[in-house]
Order: sequence, then C-alpha cells, then structure tokens
Amino acid sequence: MKNRKLSSIEENVQGPVFRRLLKYAAPYWWQFVICLLLVLGITVIEIYRPILTGKAIDLFSVSADFSEIALLSVQYIIVLVLGFLFNFLNTWILQLTGQTIIYNIRQEVFEHIHKLSMRFFDITSVGKIVTRVTNDVEALNEMYTQILVRLIKNIAKIIGLMVVMFLLNAKLAALTLCLMPLIVVLTIVFKSISKTTYRIVRTKLTALNTYLSEHLSGMKVIQIFAKEKDMEFKERARDMFHASYREMLVFAIFRPLMYILSIVALCIILGVGSNIVLEGAITAGTLYIFSDYIRSFFDPIQELAEQFSTLQSAMASAEKIFTILDEEPLVKNPENPVELGKVKGRIEFENVWFAYQGEDWILKDVSFTIEPGQRVAFVGATGAGKSSILNLIGRYYDIQKGRITIDGVDIKEMSTDELRSAIGQVQQDVFMFTGDIKSNIRLKNETITEEEIKEAARYVNADGFIEQLEQGYDEPVTERGATLSAGQRQLISFARTLAYDPSILVMDEATANIDTETESLIQEALEKLMQNRTTIMVAHRLSTIQHADKIMVMHKGRIRETGTHQELLSQDGIYKKLYELQLANANS
Repeated sequence: MKNRKLSSIEENVQGPVFRRLLKYAAPYWWQFVICLLLVLGITVIEIYRPILTGKAIDLFSVSADFSEIALLSVQYIIVLVLGFLFNFLNTWILQLTGQTIIYNIRQEVFEHIHKLSMRFFDITSVGKIVTRVTNDVEALNEMYTQILVRLIKNIAKIIGLMVVMFLLNAKLAALTLCLMPLIVVLTIVFKSISKTTYRIVRTKLTALNTYLSEHLSGMKVIQIFAKEKDMEFKERARDMFHASYREMLVFAIFRPLMYILSIVALCIILGVGSNIVLEGAITAGTLYIFSDYIRSFFDPIQELAEQFSTLQSAMASAEKIFTILDEEPLVKNPENPVELGKVKGRIEFENVWFAYQGEDWILKDVSFTIEPGQRVAFVGATGAGKSSILNLIGRYYDIQKGRITIDGVDIKEMSTDELRSAIGQVQQDVFMFTGDIKSNIRLKNETITEEEIKEAARYVNADGFIEQLEQGYDEPVTERGATLSAGQRQLISFARTLAYDPSILVMDEATANIDTETESLIQEALEKLMQNRTTIMVAHRLSTIQHADKIMVMHKGRIRETGTHQELLSQDGIYKKLYELQLANANS
C-alpha cells in the first residue's frame, strides 16, 4: 500500500517535471521535427531492406534473372546509402541540439545558485551542489539526444513490423505474438527494478561527491591528525560499487532474457514456416523476411524498456535540479530599487533583531549609528553577534525586526549589487581563486586596468612580494592560494578591496594569525585603506582597535558598552575585563 502511494506521488510529480523539461526543448522544435522525419525514414529503410533480400532469394530459386537481381542490388545499395545519410544527419542534429540544451540548463542552474542567499550555502553541502550542476544535468543529455526521438522510432518500428508481417502471412504473425504476454511482464518488472536501482545509484553518487568535496578541502587537518586511514571513503566507494553493480546486474539479466525469447520466437517461426513453405503457401524469401523481422522485432522492445528506465532516471535527476531552481533566495531585490549614487557611509541600526533560524536570536534589539568616515570596532566574546552585524550590513541575510539604513535609505529598498559594490569586505580567511595574482585582484572586473591593479597593490604594500615572484602579477595562483602565505593573501585582499574603491570598509579579524613582520605591513596598509572611508572592524585582539573612534562591546546579542578605548577602560565594565585578561595572557 505504501509503495502504491509513493508510485502515485512520483507520477504526479513527474508529469510537471517532464513538461518543464520539454520547455527547454521547445526553442529547438524544428530540429526535433527534422530528426523525427529522419527517424521515420530510417525505420522504413530498416523494414524495407529485408524485403529486397527476400525478393532476391525468390528470384534465385525461380528464374535466376541476373538483370532483376542487379536491379535489386542497386536498390539495396541506394537503401544502405540513404540509411547511412539519415543516421548521420539524425545523430549530428540530435547531439548538437541536446548538448545546446544541456549547456543552457547547466548555465541556468549555475546562475541561479549565484542568486541564492548565504543561508542556502550554510545548510547545503558543496558536494551536493556540484552533483546537481554536473552529474544530474548530464543525466538529462541522453533524454534529449536519444530517448525522445528513439521512443517514437521504436514504437513506429514495432507497429511497422507487425503490419508487414500480418500482410505477408497472418498465421506466422500471430505466432510471433504468442510470447508477448511474457515480454510485457518482463518489461514491467525490469522498469520497476531499474528505476529503484538508479535512484539508489544517484543517492550514493551524491553522498560520495559530498564526502570528497568536504575531505579534500580539509586535507590539511586530516594529515595533521594522521587520520588518512580512518577516513570513510572506502566504505562510501563500496556503497557506490554495490549500487552500480546491482544496476548493471539488472541489465545483465534482462538483455539475455530478451535475447533468449527472440531465439525461441525464431525457432517457432522457422519450424512452422518451413512447413508452410513446403506446402507452397509462402516462398522461401518470405520466410527469410519473417526470420529477419523476428530478430529486429525484439530489439526495439528491449530498447523501449531501457529507454523508459532511462527516462525515469532523467526524471529523478530533473527533480533534484528543479529543487535547486525552485529554491527562492531569501534576500530579494526590490522591484524598484532606490539608487544611492555616491555613498557617504552613514550606517544606522534601528532596534534590529536577527536570528539565523526561528527565534534563536543572535542580535536582540540592537541600535547604533556610525557617521561617515568614522572608525568603529565591535568586540566581545565568541557568539556575541559581532560578525553577524557585518553580514547584515552587506545584506547577506535579512533581519526579522527593525531597520538598517545607509545614508538614511533602508537597505531592503536598495539593489543588493549597488549595496555590496559600496562595501569592501576584508576577512580573516582570504579566498583565492585559481588563476594568477592579477585576476585575483581584478575578480573578473575588466574595467579595472592593469595599471590600477598595480597602483592598488603598491598602495597597500603588496607590490613588494608580488614583484619578487618569478612572473610578477602573472604568477599562477593554485586553488585557495596554497602557495602564498596568510600575510600575502591578506595583502592581495587589501589590493582587491582598494581596486573596487568602496565607500564602506568592513573588516572581520583582518590581522588575525599574521606574523609580526607582515603585521606591520598590514597595519600600514590598513591605515591607508581606511582613509576617507567608514570603517567597521571586528577584532579579538584589543590592541588592534585602540585607536578606533568608537568601540562597541557586544554581549549575548546586545550592545552593553560604547565609547573610546580610554572611556571604556574608565567604566570598569566588560571591556576593561577583556583588556586586562588579554594583557595578563600577553605577559604570562
């Protein structure tokens, strides 16, 4: 009963899914029409070819008129050539069209992922997303390039063969159908089992990709703790092996069974047909045509079963793809965004409440104002809400209550592109993309010239180490910038930020885990970077923010203290305790 309900649900889901898939093929309808005509032509040729051979056999047995046999040979060659041309054109058009559709789907999925809010990436593994964009999209390829057209071809071929066989001899044609009930049962069983096994394979593949993505990213931690042999990859790979093995086993059983049935049918036709030939009811050529048709008759039936299975598999992959495409970004652009123009940098939080999930509040009724050009620092214990404030200013998450404004305009009324282009973020962990130094500063913004790149690097003291590299600004950067030190990556991030010339500068632990020699360069670069910009800093080391215009002390999601470094020390509150604790640790 449960399986029946699940099957009904799947059918209800797959109807709309199939219609959505057809929409991607709609712009290329004329290519599919051409392929359909070509396929029908191929089907006619495949049915007509044995008839020519049968006629030649009858001519040999009756008169051996070589002029007629020569004519049949010419016809046979023409049929072969036409078959080759039709097959070539059909394959070429289908593959080109299918790959174009797959390209469009993959591009749409990737672009949509870029629009999703940060919350989606917080709760979705990278491996799962990669599987959707690569494997699941590729699983649709066969549906567009083969199944849609070949389904019609196989159905047309089965019908065509049955019609011709009944026209040739109704008795032999009826004998051919005696095995059909068994064929139908086998096909239904195969379809059901293959659909289940394929779904398991897709699930195991997603799990494997997720595991790989996570553990390759954390390889340093694995090697530090010598946990290479403790990893679960062998178990997951074994699960994938067993799932794929079961899928292949299903095909390995079904195909030979269909082949055996075709041989049984052929034996029946040859046995009964031989007597009919001896009785003179049909010719030897006609019996040959029947024997050839029997061999051809079971192939499209087998292909139909496998194609329906592949179609189900494509539906399963499409469901996963559409799950991502249907994912709505939590942070949405307004229909008519307010244009700020040149941002001055006045930031105001008005009674802001924020939680990543439910009512587990990270920020509770937070209010403050930062004037243009001010340098403001947030300090507090881990989990106090400091980094969340930085994320909210760039509107990577939306607040539940209150209002955040920049230059008096609610950030929800602005375009996120305009908002984020006005904010330069410098983080503790700098992400470097595969490419070169130059491309990591420009970040695909071709309006930034090479001279501006060098000027930005020079201004933040990054030019010193860059020019010492063998290829300078063209020096290759490996994944995540593994060949660069933390300090070098941080200086490049400063140059990246400066090249975009933001009005507001946001820094989250920008000087953490940096060696003393590099820190002096970074501090000097920061001073230059903060000039004439509203600057918001989060730092655990209080020594790095002592010269801030204003320091706000966060505690359990609320602002408990506000003032300069000296003012907060004189209050004898949370800030003074933090400062004395760090001072004691530094002297111990």
